[in-house]
Amino acid sequence: MRAAGLLGSLLILLAVLALSIAVGSKPLSLGEVWNALFDPHSPDYAVVHDMRLPRTAMGLLAGAALGLAGGVMQALTRNPLADPGLMGINAGSSAAVASAIALLGVGTFDGYIWFAFLGAAVVSVLLYTVGGGRGATPARLALAGAALNATLYSYVSAVMLLDSASLERMRFWTVGSLADAQAGTVVKVAPFVLAGLLLSLALARPLNALALGDDSARALGSRPARIRVGAIVAVTVLCGAATAACGPIVFVGLMVPHMVRALTGPDLRWLLPYCAVLAPVLLLGADVLGRVAARPSELQVGMVTTVLGGPLFLYFVRRRKVARA
Repeated sequence: MRAAGLLGSLLILLAVLALSIAVGSKPLSLGEVWNALFDPHSPDYAVVHDMRLPRTAMGLLAGAALGLAGGVMQALTRNPLADPGLMGINAGSSAAVASAIALLGVGTFDGYIWFAFLGAAVVSVLLYTVGGGRGATPARLALAGAALNATLYSYVSAVMLLDSASLERMRFWTVGSLADAQAGTVVKVAPFVLAGLLLSLALARPLNALALGDDSARALGSRPARIRVGAIVAVTVLCGAATAACGPIVFVGLMVPHMVRALTGPDLRWLLPYCAVLAPVLLLGADVLGRVAARPSELQVGMVTTVLGGPLFLYFVRRRKVARA
């Protein structure tokens, strides 16, 4: 049944991909989309190939990255309400990119990506060190990440307020958007997302063992410290790539793993592939909704996911409290 569900999820993803290409300031029928994909003489060829295909491909990659990162983080912290932002990884990427924009005048993805990785890597090292090194526990990692997250986002806000030129360059990036996606950016970010995806899937079985507790994991032949380091590396790569390309998009990594768990159970060998498929469905669906809701203008996808995710997060928290009572 889980295999059939995954196949059904792939079909839903294909439908959303087609919808993302068809919907925009100029709506296209599926026939027009098909002609524009393969006929260079089609009047819609430039619209599809130069704007909507890169935007859709970026949504696919960023959604998969954020969904996988959320699934790995929730497994690492043993908390179904955890989000990659809880560990400060997104905040580290954002702080590094903000510094690059304000201090060095960086304004392209080629610059953003390396600063995003640098920020995520530095925060990962700090997180592991402050969280206790080899003796790190999920609770200590979560507390250390929360402290780093608050500090770094305060720094980003200060940079934006103190430097008006940086504020102008950052104001769309910090919201989280797919609107400026370009084919070259998609090609550059794809290898990083693929590497993070493969590492995450390779960690599925070890993280399953870690969920039983450190002692049980050791008894099964696993090494908890190495598993945690590998998980943090995977999240660093995934979140760094997605943040550099699209800005900090929130709640995707929280909502999708939590909802997928109702379909797959806690087994990460199924949960992570489902997240990689359904997170792009959520992100691209939110992007399409943003294009339709504010015509002729549009809402950036980061705003839409925040509006959708905030109430849902409160519902999850409320339900957990009721269940514990």
